[in-house]
Amino acid sequence: MDHSDVNPDQGPVLVMGYDQAPSSQAALRVAADLARRMSAAHLHVVHAANLRDYPIDPDSADWEAQAEATWNAERDQVHTLLADLATPWTYHLEHMDPTRLITALCDEHNALMIIIGTRGEGSAAILSRLLERSVSHALLRTGHRPVLIVPEHGDDRTRGNAHQNTSRHRPVSSMP
Repeated sequence: MDHSDVNPDQGPVLVMGYDQAPSSQAALRVAADLARRMSAAHLHVVHAANLRDYPIDPDSADWEAQAEATWNAERDQVHTLLADLATPWTYHLEHMDPTRLITALCDEHNALMIIIGTRGEGSAAILSRLLERSVSHALLRTGHRPVLIVPEHGDDRTRGNAHQNTSRHRPVSSMP
């Protein structure tokens, strides 16, 4: 259920850019936690279809069907990750530039903020930085809304894995 029957104009709106990257899944958990804490927030999860959604061989007889299977799997993954979210949310899949799509949805719903994951780390992320423009940088450069950029492991606190304070400094007390 994508909760699209709920009026998104009630309470704050959060827009979250989503893809299959682990950092995107972390960002989705952070966005869900924010929506939960805002109680009446409506979360819009957005995926801009791109060539990474398609199989490598464009001459494959089932090229479109494979892309459709990828989109269905991604939508199912979002539904699974948001299954326990009591606040309203909507999943959007569009064939459009991700920056323009996120910006348009923010403008349409007067979104409070944008939540997006980083590209991650490692050689694949380096190659991605060289070949593709950064959606998060484009949103920061051209947008007029706050952008929360979540690293791959940026959701540790939302999963109950908050890091303990390992500082050697002792807390300061005003009591003698």
